[in-house]
Amino acid sequence: MKAKQPQARTKSCPLVLFNTFTRRREVFTSLKPDEVKLFTCGPSIYRRPHLGNYRTFLYEDVLERYLEYRGNTVHRVIVVTDVEDKAIEEAATEGLSVKDLTDRNVEQFRAECDRLGIKLPDVISRASTSIESAVTLIEKLMEKGIAYRHGDDIFYDPLKYPGFGELFGLDMSNWPKERRRYAQDTYNGNRWNLGDFIVWHGYKEGDLVGWETRIGKGRPSWNVQDPAMCVEKLGYEIDIHCGGVDNLYRHHDYNRAIVEGITDREFCHYWLHGEHVIVDGTKMSKSLGNVLYLDHMDERKITAREVRFMLIYGYYRDKLNVTDALIDDRVAMIRGIRESIASLLSGRKQPPADLPERAEIVIDEIPLLFETAMNDDLHVADAVDSVKTALGELVSLTDGRPLPKDDAARLESNLRSIDTVLGSLFEP
Repeated sequence: MKAKQPQARTKSCPLVLFNTFTRRREVFTSLKPDEVKLFTCGPSIYRRPHLGNYRTFLYEDVLERYLEYRGNTVHRVIVVTDVEDKAIEEAATEGLSVKDLTDRNVEQFRAECDRLGIKLPDVISRASTSIESAVTLIEKLMEKGIAYRHGDDIFYDPLKYPGFGELFGLDMSNWPKERRRYAQDTYNGNRWNLGDFIVWHGYKEGDLVGWETRIGKGRPSWNVQDPAMCVEKLGYEIDIHCGGVDNLYRHHDYNRAIVEGITDREFCHYWLHGEHVIVDGTKMSKSLGNVLYLDHMDERKITAREVRFMLIYGYYRDKLNVTDALIDDRVAMIRGIRESIASLLSGRKQPPADLPERAEIVIDEIPLLFETAMNDDLHVADAVDSVKTALGELVSLTDGRPLPKDDAARLESNLRSIDTVLGSLFEP
């Protein structure tokens, strides 16, 4: 049975989101009624994404799907960073061109997103295809005196933009009086670079990547790539900007500063940040050998949709500590939920002669309980627990027998609508 177009039953009940910028829960209201401009960070594609990366992409996917469930048309951009220092270094290490390296990793990213049920646009925005947009932004910043040349490079002066660091909550009184420049795309660790950040890498002899442009030969820095792709697809003002909590250090304030430095008006109205995945209490690290990929779950005979459930169950703003026990518990939970659904919908047994009135009420309550939890800043765990408890009650009320045909159809319709968001109750 295919899912009907979902129709939120509590549309009058507002969606509340935690806005990182204001540090408080807010009722979500889009710029245009029933339309949402959503910008979501994608992978830096110098290497294949791991499960920690996919947790971020999954909470963003759940957000998009729930906005649609509530009747919104979502204009979403997800970006792939395919031109940056790390990609250039990795390509040189592997003896590949940057394009060959990133094309390979983008293909794997698409394939794994398909398995995990992550919706992607037909065309994923890539930094390498948004050079003109990046150049235009840099030109505008230079015209306003916010960006300046230093040799062949171009830097952004944060002191020329009065709102700099507000997203993070940076104390600008500590900003150094002497000029400092930070010329790398990214720096290791969660730290602030108290100085000017690069927006354009001027071409240097031997560079693997460079474009001839109006501002010279070179390439846009990582800091300007996301704003360029966002403005190109969504314009200078959007509803929601999402990413991982690590982007609160430098990157998202840089994005905001670039756009608002040009427009002098608010770029994004709601900022969402998801927490990290850690493994056995330790941050995932290649050097520690504890980086988890989808392949590792395949080896444990765990399906990709069960992995999806494992990563979305909980609250996106809480750290997820992945342990063997957590994996086993969450896989057992989704399999148990599916068994309850199968027992209620299966026609292998004779349904009860008289369905208790309470069962009818429970069937109708399930979408309302799901939506109530989801409207509370996407509390997927609470939403799932409500559905799980209701299914358990139905199994008890029917003494483990399937529901009558009409009731089973109504329950399945409700669950499949919910699963347009969760993507885990039924295997595809």
